[in-house]
Amino acid sequence: MPDRADSTQQGLPGRRLAWPWFLVVVIVYAGIIQGLGQLIGVDTDYSDSEFPTAESLVRNALIPIGASIVFGAAVVTWLGWWGEVLRYRAPVRRWVRWVPVSMIAVALIALNYGHLADQSPSLVACLILLGLFVGVGEELMFRGIGVHVFRRAGFTEGKVALYSSIVFGLVHVSNAFGQGAQALIQAVIVSTSGYFFYLCLRVGGVILLPMLVHGLWDVSLLSSLVGDEPQTYPGLVLIILLQVVLIAVLVVKRPPIEARNKTVAPELPG
Repeated sequence: MPDRADSTQQGLPGRRLAWPWFLVVVIVYAGIIQGLGQLIGVDTDYSDSEFPTAESLVRNALIPIGASIVFGAAVVTWLGWWGEVLRYRAPVRRWVRWVPVSMIAVALIALNYGHLADQSPSLVACLILLGLFVGVGEELMFRGIGVHVFRRAGFTEGKVALYSSIVFGLVHVSNAFGQGAQALIQAVIVSTSGYFFYLCLRVGGVILLPMLVHGLWDVSLLSSLVGDEPQTYPGLVLIILLQVVLIAVLVVKRPPIEARNKTVAPELPG
């Protein structure tokens, strides 16, 4: 079970959470979202859109994700990790700064402004709020709790990024309850996105940056899919293309991420 860390052995503040128990936390987190969605959700089978109305968006997504944020915040509070979760000082090379910059730029460009202009103000407001909720909730759980669980377990930064991103992708398999086999493909794509959000955390040094990037990313992806008549939007190609380019750069070019002649161990509060 998680317990109070021995500061003479660990040198770390707060409680200790072993990574297998983090997986349990993630299962509960996913269960809250899926369970509440099933309990209070609105049937949208009559529409081609998952969120045809503001009510469906609130009941199918905002309330369940809001509850998961409360759960994640409660876990961080119980662990006593707020100072550690909010900051993550691990220097990176200058080129990595282009990851959040390019993701923000593409998300803003790919946003389907025309389609959103045809929707009700309440639906657009709920979509923006959904982006905020997703950014805060998922980053708190995976780049907040998850990253620190694996780092405290003694893994290298590369493995911290890898394992936290894999868990981030796997939890989206729970969407199979509503999307079927498509969720498996989504899980693979989301895992790569998780790595880019991890790089955003490294660049910003605070969790607010990946929260912002993640939120904008999701709003852009969903901007064509809300309302009674979702549409295919060419701007989405930019999001896919950017992800392919970033993967190609990292896999083929394999540029170093760690800062030159610097210790990459993140600073700890206190």
